Amino acid sequence: MVKIRLQRFGAKKKPSYRVVAIDERKQRDGAIIENLGQYQPVSSGLQFSVDEDKMLTWLKNGAQPTETVLRMLKKQGIWKKHLESVK
Repeated sequence: MVKIRLQRFGAKKKPSYRVVAIDERKQRDGAIIENLGQYQPVSSGLQFSVDEDKMLTWLKNGAQPTETVLRMLKKQGIWKKHLESVK
């Protein structure tokens, strides 16, 4: 199954994350299928940015977001768009 989750990169004590589509059996920093966006928790500006079209395509094809990514998708309103497109 494909998961949409965070992949850590960046310097020590300055984390940055990529939002990626990845096989759930792979390690956190393993080989990804597609890069969908990024999340920077320590920046003061826009922290979560994602390619909405790619994200909706993956969600429509059955990819499951992790709890953290789901929370961010709900904040951005992308999850609501996904649920409306499913109906």
